Amino acid sequence: MIEAWLLAASVWVIPVLFAITLHEAAHGWAALRLGDDTAKRAGRITLNPLKHVHPVGTVLLPGALIALGAPFVFGFARPVPINPAKFRTLRLGLILVALAGPGMNVLLACVSALLLHVADAFPPSLADWWRATFTLGIVINLVLAVFNMLPVPPLDGGRVVHGLLPPRFARRFARLERFGIIAVLVGFFLVPLAAAEFGSAFNPLAAVVLPPTAAGYELIVDVFGVESLVSWPI
Repeated sequence: MIEAWLLAASVWVIPVLFAITLHEAAHGWAALRLGDDTAKRAGRITLNPLKHVHPVGTVLLPGALIALGAPFVFGFARPVPINPAKFRTLRLGLILVALAGPGMNVLLACVSALLLHVADAFPPSLADWWRATFTLGIVINLVLAVFNMLPVPPLDGGRVVHGLLPPRFARRFARLERFGIIAVLVGFFLVPLAAAEFGSAFNPLAAVVLPPTAAGYELIVDVFGVESLVSWPI
């Protein structure tokens, strides 16, 4: 029974772990290319997931969602340390480093789609696991890419907006960072829970994240010629 549970959990854990680990490593790599070696000196430009693991965001939160049978899995890694003052071009550096994480997730979604073509080379039981794992690899990476591109600080989309704004407005926008993550958590967890108490399935964040995620998923399965195995609740 334990072995069956671990096998089922691995279908979620493996894509989540790779998605958030490489997301953070991509930020560090982009920063290094733009003149900031802070992440490199901290040992964070690495594919070793242990260097990026956050006890709550990478282990407890996804694990709890899996155990509760949640229809989604969400997690985060330790943020990669960045020193924008070292960027050769400050505003462009902020934008490119922010885009590197979601860009990596889109790339991983495409790689997952390509790997689905290998499934038929395995015995049926392993082939089913392979299809489930890499189908979720597409979904999880697209969810992370779309979610992180929300224009809310401190998410990557907020960093992009900060880099695009004139300096005076950028400073004001940056002050919202301590409130932005609270707003996201309220929208992601508290509002749906409160709505459920009143018999409603209202989920504002899902309403924003799911449509572009579903569109991206259908585009990827069409481009890479793989079977669509996901039914989107939208």
